[in-house]
Amino acid sequence: MRALLLALVLATPALAEPPLTPEGFEAHVTGHTLTYRQYGTVFGIEEYLPGRKVRWSVAPNQCQYGSWYPEGDYICFVYEYDPDPSCWSFWLRDGRLVALSIADAPGAELHETRRDRTPLPCPGPDVGA
Repeated sequence: MRALLLALVLATPALAEPPLTPEGFEAHVTGHTLTYRQYGTVFGIEEYLPGRKVRWSVAPNQCQYGSWYPEGDYICFVYEYDPDPSCWSFWLRDGRLVALSIADAPGAELHETRRDRTPLPCPGPDVGA
């Protein structure tokens, strides 16, 4: 039984790799826009602004504003339309972020596929209204 558990832990990257510290996460993301994929398709794009602020988009020109903060070994996000935090474990693999939500099982990781300094095209509130 112990050998099976150890094999499972070692085979699960989220459990075998140490999580990024908040300082390591902040150094990797601040000033960058990251594209994440899950199950081979784009999951979303997040722009990491100074002061731990973020802009998140899952569709062109549709952005949510929020912020992130450390909570133990996790990085938690809150957004303007959802006050409930969404917490993630982040680690680096080959210089790119991998993330797993505390609500998901291993195998549902997000993978950083692009990192650049291009801002998200986020129109201001009520544009065209």
